[in-house]
Amino acid sequence: MTNRIHKTAIIGDKSNLGENIEVGPYAIIENGSTIGDNCVINSHSVIKKGVRLGCFSKVGHFSVLGGDPQHLDFDPHCPSYLEIGENCRFGEGVTVHRSMFLEKSTVIHEGAFLMGNSHVGHDCIMGQNSILANGVLLGGHVEVGSDVFVGGGAGIHQFVRLGNGCMIGGYAEITLDVGPQLLVIGRNQLLGLNKVGLKRRKCEDFELSKLKKLFRSLFKSPGNISTKAKNLLEEAEFNKLDITRDFLKFFLVSKRGFAREARK
Repeated sequence: MTNRIHKTAIIGDKSNLGENIEVGPYAIIENGSTIGDNCVINSHSVIKKGVRLGCFSKVGHFSVLGGDPQHLDFDPHCPSYLEIGENCRFGEGVTVHRSMFLEKSTVIHEGAFLMGNSHVGHDCIMGQNSILANGVLLGGHVEVGSDVFVGGGAGIHQFVRLGNGCMIGGYAEITLDVGPQLLVIGRNQLLGLNKVGLKRRKCEDFELSKLKKLFRSLFKSPGNISTKAKNLLEEAEFNKLDITRDFLKFFLVSKRGFAREARK
C-alpha cells in the first residue's frame, strides 16, 4: 500500500519508511530513522535520527522522539538510539530521549501508551503495555516493568525501578524502587497491593492469597527485606508460581531502597 505523506512534511532521504504510513503536515522524519509499517506520524511531530519505530504505532501532534539527552556531558555526535516496539501510542507533546551512551538505546516495549506531555529520559526501559498518564516525568535510567500504570503528573527519580504491575498515584514523588503489584502514592508511600490492577489482569484467587502472604512477610514483620525475600524464594509454595517468584526476585537487590508503608 502507498504512503500518505503531506506535502509540507520533511522526510530525510536516508530515512527508512515502511508501507501504509501516514505523515501529517510539517512533521519531520530525520535521516537515520526507521518507521515501521502502518504507523501514523501526526502534524508537527519530529522523529530524530536513531529512532526505530515499531509497526502500528501512533505519534501525536508536537511530539519529539529521539531527542538528545539533557546531560551536561553528552556528546551530540554520539551515535545512540531509541527503540520503540509495535503498537505504541504517544500523545500530544510527548518527549523521549535517546541513550547517552555509544551504540546503546532507550527502549519502549510494545503496547506502551505515553499520554500527552509525558517525558521519558535517556536510557530508560519501559515494559510492555505500560502507561504513563498526562505529564508524567521519568528521569534517566528509570526501569518500568510490564503492565505498570503511572498517574498524571507523577515524577520518577533517575535510576528508580518500577516492578511489573505496580500502580503509581497521580502527582506522586517516587525516589525509591516500587515492587511488583504494589500501589504507591505521595512521596514513596506504600498503600498495599495493586488489587485493581491484579483483578483487571485476571489474577487467580490463590495467586492473590500468596501475594498477600508475601506482602505481610516483607512489610509487616521485622528484618531486612532483601534477606527475607531470598529466604522465601527457597520455599516451594512461592518459587513455583511466576507471579510470586517475580515479586520476590525484585526485592533481592536495590541501589535506592524500597518504598514502604508510612510509619504510624
